[in-house]
Amino acid sequence: MKFDFSNKVALVTGGTSGIGRTTALAFAQAGAKVVISGRRETEGKAVVAEIAAAGGTARFVRADVAVEADVKNLVEQTVAAFGRLDIAFNNAGVEWMAPLANATEADYRRLFDTNVWGVIASLKYEIPAMLKTGGGAIVNTSSVAGHVGMAGASLYIGTKHAVEGLSKSIALEFANQGIRINAVAPAVIDTAMVDRFAGKDGPQREHLASLHPIGRTGKTDEVANAVLFLCSDAASFILGESLKVDGGLTVP
Repeated sequence: MKFDFSNKVALVTGGTSGIGRTTALAFAQAGAKVVISGRRETEGKAVVAEIAAAGGTARFVRADVAVEADVKNLVEQTVAAFGRLDIAFNNAGVEWMAPLANATEADYRRLFDTNVWGVIASLKYEIPAMLKTGGGAIVNTSSVAGHVGMAGASLYIGTKHAVEGLSKSIALEFANQGIRINAVAPAVIDTAMVDRFAGKDGPQREHLASLHPIGRTGKTDEVANAVLFLCSDAASFILGESLKVDGGLTVP
């Protein structure tokens, strides 16, 4: 499906790499003006340069979604630059894979501050900005980890279950005000995040691929396509859903 986001402004958190980067590029290719945020300025500006080189419009705003003041500034800078906010992809997140006995309070706060509070703070400022111009579409990055249990990843699993609940509840809160909120739930996607705990190849990576009935891990553009669909008019009657992009991993 070819998407058209001409005259739309899209905000992507965690847009400096992986799924966020690919989705930011896809929004720009579809005609949107894109604001990319993240903590890594060099990488963020590189994405902006890539969009500009292809004839698109983008800017980078450094923000840590765990810090409410950063998120407030991010949305304000977006509206100041482009006059409105139509689309938000709340994608910023961090991972944690370890036995429960290894969990510390610092681990808990790092994960929940970014993966959960980061989504809450983003919604808190994005929604009022969208309401000023008649509404918009928001997608939060969840995970198959928000749909299942998984030994050895309890804190991360907890954050993604929280994102699922938040997405449903806040979608209902604003359902009749022109705001559509959904989530996207990827399985294992070929990103640097996965490389960090599974390596780029070898037995562990092969094992991860084997978990997916489709026979492979996913690609970032496959998730980006799902996000663009959920933000498009083609999904105008869809809200409060979690679209699993998982190669069949969670099929009962």
